[in-house]
Amino acid sequence: MSSNRVSYAIAFVLLCIRLQEISSFTSPSSHPISQRCTLSAISLKKEDTIDSLFGPRIDDGEDEVLYSDEDNGDGWGAPSASSSTSEVTVTKKKAISRWDSLNPKIKARIVKEGQERAIRNKKKREPAEVKKRRLYMQYKEMQRKSKQDQYVERTTPLKSADRVPLSSLNPGDTLTGKVISMTKFGAYVDVGSETDGLLHVSQISREQFVIHPREVLELGEEVEVRVVRSSADLKKLQLTMLPEKVLEEEYVMKNFEQDDEDDRIQLDEVFVDDELWGEIRRVTDYGAYVELGAVVRGFLHFMDHPMFEEVRGAKPSEFMHIGDRVRVWVSDVDTTQKRIKLTANRPSGLPGPRREVPWI
Repeated sequence: MSSNRVSYAIAFVLLCIRLQEISSFTSPSSHPISQRCTLSAISLKKEDTIDSLFGPRIDDGEDEVLYSDEDNGDGWGAPSASSSTSEVTVTKKKAISRWDSLNPKIKARIVKEGQERAIRNKKKREPAEVKKRRLYMQYKEMQRKSKQDQYVERTTPLKSADRVPLSSLNPGDTLTGKVISMTKFGAYVDVGSETDGLLHVSQISREQFVIHPREVLELGEEVEVRVVRSSADLKKLQLTMLPEKVLEEEYVMKNFEQDDEDDRIQLDEVFVDDELWGEIRRVTDYGAYVELGAVVRGFLHFMDHPMFEEVRGAKPSEFMHIGDRVRVWVSDVDTTQKRIKLTANRPSGLPGPRREVPWI
């Protein structure tokens, strides 16, 4: 009951003080309520006390604080600036400690991924001309590295005086060399002569059909080769890896020793549908090369062989043998690449044999 009286008294006093403040800014009023509030507030301040108005306190004399603007550290009231600053500092410390606690490898990976992502975004925004030039420079750099990887160090410099002259090499000589470079038509081998020798793809193996030298050889590999022919004037050297028996069967050596090119049939003397006889000198996975007495050998595809229909599915080496004499017709002549294409089937456009019908 006493607490209610104290609350009412405090409310009344506050109301009077508020009315006093309002009346100080306005014109004096003769309203009895305002005069009574003012007089009561003045008399309360000068003469009376709470104990005299409401009687002595019956509690222990201590007031209970329900709300305060001061931060006493108990969590009540509005948060102070110091508490908010401490919370921000703790948050920053937590974030920093989390990054510092990461594995160095993970941190390096995160940084690298961020850099790569930034580079990708930058490349997306670059102009077309700049992008085109950048890609072209990358392509040239890749070409340079590819050539550098293919380079093989020579045992003796190419222009050294210790190298053997081509005039001292004879057909059939066996030499040991190192594969220096490779192209689609053969490999160049350093045999210690004044120029590198050419090992053609047709002179590498007979056990398999070699399309590119990389299928059999490697850069820097030591190989044993034989000299097929050499020319000191033209600075050319032709080599082979075929066994001696195969060389004799295919007349590889004799092909350059015997007949002169003037005695052979020239390409401008060979025409389509000409009938010729020849001898098979080499068999591959695609057909056979036939010696016709011309400046170049003719190629007979295995599907153009007359026995192809009878042994369909068989390998060319099963029905085409070295040394067989065949009757062929010219199906195409390429004077630019010096090639003659043959067929063993009689062309349908040629006139057949004449038949006489007897009169009855």
